[in-house]
Amino acid sequence: MKKNREHPDELRIGLVSISDRASSGVYEDQGVPALKDWFSQALASPWQMETRLIPDERALIEKTLIELVDVFECDLVLTTGGTGPARRDVTPEATLAVGSREMPGFGEQMRQISLKFVPTAILSRQVAVIRENAEHAALIMNLPGQPKSIRETLEGLKDESGKSIVSGIFAAVPYCVDLIGGPYIETYEGVCKAFRPKSAIRPTN
Repeated sequence: MKKNREHPDELRIGLVSISDRASSGVYEDQGVPALKDWFSQALASPWQMETRLIPDERALIEKTLIELVDVFECDLVLTTGGTGPARRDVTPEATLAVGSREMPGFGEQMRQISLKFVPTAILSRQVAVIRENAEHAALIMNLPGQPKSIRETLEGLKDESGKSIVSGIFAAVPYCVDLIGGPYIETYEGVCKAFRPKSAIRPTN
């Protein structure tokens, strides 16, 4: 059942961990807990989330993403896992299949961040899309599966003084959600400063 928003600006987030082994209990999923932890530190505005742990099955991934957007009306859906070149890695294909429009800049930036650490980042195939229906739209993004990589991808990289070296992808997410008709997202700047043009910044009370 879809939950009512307790506040007009409440962000509804869908988190999907995609892994054959984690979903079958071979090992404990780390992706969704890492994302929950990050959002609890980063978001200053109200939010709630729906979580899923599913195997690397394209039809099930597509069904899950559609349900989170069309039924639960999530404004933002993040996946972890299944974005490499292995035969069972089909998350990008499923994401593109349910999207109305691709947002290639997110995937490009994720790879730029990861390349600062490992040359194999070029093997990552993360994508992002907008899914739209008659009444609702959401941003869907594929993230890495490891907690450290998830944080680096969302926050970006900073030097010892705290100055940004490479921008994380979440800095652009609030304004993107604004543009597709979602709630106004505010963040704690010490974790991730949301960027908006001056004309899009809501005056503080």
